Amino acid sequence: MKVSDLANPNRFLQLSRWMIPLFAVAAFALLGYGFYLGFQAPPERDQSYIFRIMFVHVPSAWLALGIYTMMAVAALGTLVWRHPLSDVAQKAAAPLGAAFALICLVTGSIWGYPTWGTFWEWDGRLTSMLVLFLIYLGIIALWRAFDEPLAAAKAVAILTLVGFINIPIVKFSVDWWSTLHQPASVFRLDGPTMHPVYLQPLLICALGFSFLFGAMLMIAMRTEIARRRVRTLTIFAAREVR
Repeated sequence: MKVSDLANPNRFLQLSRWMIPLFAVAAFALLGYGFYLGFQAPPERDQSYIFRIMFVHVPSAWLALGIYTMMAVAALGTLVWRHPLSDVAQKAAAPLGAAFALICLVTGSIWGYPTWGTFWEWDGRLTSMLVLFLIYLGIIALWRAFDEPLAAAKAVAILTLVGFINIPIVKFSVDWWSTLHQPASVFRLDGPTMHPVYLQPLLICALGFSFLFGAMLMIAMRTEIARRRVRTLTIFAAREVR
């Protein structure tokens, strides 16, 4: 099978029918194992037990950034390559990306209070993540502002590509500005600085959340494809009545 075959809606529907339950089982198995290892880990020296919120907060942050990057690639697919499923994937991914961004913000605030003494601080990382969440909401609103899917897809693709400039700002904000947020401790040129007892469950949870996102994305894409087909049939039926 060629990668280009996945651009065919019928082919996607066939593959996703068995991939969704597979991804769902993998997600719950990995999350269960990851959370088990995380709660078995000893309390962190400086943060005691509150550090365990990391196993939800950090994967949510990674996914919020990763999903938007995927949407930017899909936007190019809409504008440049005109793949049939590009705008479907982008529309389906936006609410999921917004949800992970919101989870990141909420869990970060909960984690921040006992660590920093405040729920919120207008520093570079927190502010840029809030901007990312607002961009997600803007994309969702723009999709709903159009009745014609193709017109909406082009407008959303342009907005998505413009908003992508915020992704490196979120990523490198802790390096560019003095912030409360700690610098990267996993993806570093000199290797992770996190102890393996915490790093292993974190990566397992991140993989589990990724499979969960994959399952939810395919479900949302199948729903969007069905909605568009119903819309097309309704338009044809209305023309025949005339």
